[in-house]
Amino acid sequence: MVASRNYADFASEATFEIKKCDLHRLEEGPSTTVVLTREEGLHYYKTMQTIRRMELKSDQLYKQKVIRGFCHLYDGQEACCVGLEVAIKPTDHVITAYRVHGFTYARGVPVREILAELTGRKGGCVKGKGGSMHMYTKNFYGGNGIVGAQVPLGAGIALACKYFGKNEICLTLYGDGAANQGQIFETYNMAALWKLPCVFICENNRYGMGTSVERAAASTDYYKRGDFIPGLRVDGMDILCVREATKFAAEYCRAGKGPIVMELQTYRYHGHSMSDPGISYRTREEIQEVRSKSDPITLLKDRMVNNNLASIEELKEIDVAVRKEIEEAAQFATTDPEPPLEELGNHIYSNEPPFEVRGPNQWTRYKSVS
Repeated sequence: MVASRNYADFASEATFEIKKCDLHRLEEGPSTTVVLTREEGLHYYKTMQTIRRMELKSDQLYKQKVIRGFCHLYDGQEACCVGLEVAIKPTDHVITAYRVHGFTYARGVPVREILAELTGRKGGCVKGKGGSMHMYTKNFYGGNGIVGAQVPLGAGIALACKYFGKNEICLTLYGDGAANQGQIFETYNMAALWKLPCVFICENNRYGMGTSVERAAASTDYYKRGDFIPGLRVDGMDILCVREATKFAAEYCRAGKGPIVMELQTYRYHGHSMSDPGISYRTREEIQEVRSKSDPITLLKDRMVNNNLASIEELKEIDVAVRKEIEEAAQFATTDPEPPLEELGNHIYSNEPPFEVRGPNQWTRYKSVS
């Protein structure tokens, strides 16, 4: 038995120097000296570890053919979604592409509802109708399957924030693969003209599907792509870097200065999707090097242990609790019933009287209930 340490033995907070952001059209950027409290550190660690274990369980369930269809895993990029979430308010808005499980959890959806959605069960966060790519919750708009199409929608959400006079912002995420889409540049233009409170965030994980950024983009400085919009490039593997940059960007937007672009330099350990082994366009050695030198969970763990914010034993206890939670969620996701056929037409609108929806032929009708 390991002797437990008293909480009084730990420091309540520690100060760290983090990597400076690269700036575009900005005089100064986020602070490079940051404070992490013990409470924050434990919360960040547990959240990232939960996302990591949830994605590994999703991989297992997919290979067992319990999860079918499209499935894009987020392991390796946990510092991005968690760092973004802890720097904004619950009333702020987030929209992203289809690598969505981590964001769904960070926005408050329980693991069991995410895994049940992946297995197409009634207890899923959207009743088993969305699957891996289409998950939603309050102030979180998915989960969008068309490459880059969520970016104009994000600007629309930001327009609504401004129109209704709310001091809210929208984080609009897309990947390096979507960064060359024309609709993104059209959206930049409108957002700048109307000074929308929108943070455009490019999660640059170095590969758009199987194509490296160097082969796909004439300029890989994605934070400069807004041209007339200020931008910053951030170490997306360091949760403290992501947190501070997001706080900076959020304050910029709330001050009425208009949009800002953030590039998060990150890395995914799995392939693009479950149909991609992920090693035909990059080497196993490359993946292992990132794991050993830049893993976001290991980086936070080492900082906390080395600065007496937590003990290795305490973090191991969190790991055990997380594994238990994931196993229980997986059990629920594999035993919960599938939604009945009669519910196929439900939830088309959020608050409308019931109406009929035509089925696959003119004789089949479904009732739609909000």
